[in-house]
Amino acid sequence: MRLSAAQAYEKYADRVFAVAFSVCRDRADADDVTQDTFMRYLTQDQNYRDEEHLKAWLLRVAVNRAKDLTRAFWRRNRVSWEDTMAELPFEEPADRDLFAAVMDLPEKYRVAIHLFYYEDYSIAQIAVLLGLREGTVKSRLSRGRTLLKNTLMEDWNDDE
Repeated sequence: MRLSAAQAYEKYADRVFAVAFSVCRDRADADDVTQDTFMRYLTQDQNYRDEEHLKAWLLRVAVNRAKDLTRAFWRRNRVSWEDTMAELPFEEPADRDLFAAVMDLPEKYRVAIHLFYYEDYSIAQIAVLLGLREGTVKSRLSRGRTLLKNTLMEDWNDDE
């Protein structure tokens, strides 16, 4: 199975951007990663078992490319993700607080939480996508949830 580049982009670009942003924490970098991901799709001569396999491939390429980008030397002098966050639309103030708390997590927890909650991947699928063991994914989700809970509870207690 193979979709045209336009069909794949239309269907998965938002998800690829979201996972890239969760790693990079920068809109311009996430845009670059999204573009690179679909350029690789366009130049890749590969058939996929089904659309889920295609989606997983795109997200894995995006995560890997975003990680490469975050390690780059030039990236250290960039605008922070907090500045970018001011431009993002949120329906509720609580959505902004939750998003900020997720973005403050260390990368390994942030990516696992994004894939689990925003992309609806199972633990087994995340393990395959990130090249980890299922136990490691469970641990990262659990620790990430605990960190989120503590952060959000502190913020809530500070507001009182």
